[in-house]
Amino acid sequence: MTKAEFVAKVAEKTDLKKVEAEKAVNAFLETVSEILKAGDKISFTGFGSFEVSERAAREGRNPQTGEKMQIKASRAPRFKVGKGLKDAVN
Repeated sequence: MTKAEFVAKVAEKTDLKKVEAEKAVNAFLETVSEILKAGDKISFTGFGSFEVSERAAREGRNPQTGEKMQIKASRAPRFKVGKGLKDAVN
């Protein structure tokens, strides 16, 4: 499903115009991004939670040349599925 299809589905379920639904979806995505950038966690009971995990610096290999290289430490967004969503999918 694309973002446009998702926006159309939200508009249909909420009786909003597509433009309004797109603003709501964009606001949600921007808010999640801002919260994760700040290092905070977001939990939606029964759905799941978004959080940031820390990746330590490590040594890796260039797959083309096989030479060793240093991989920098980084932060990565993670999503943990909640029980309600997991049960709904299964």
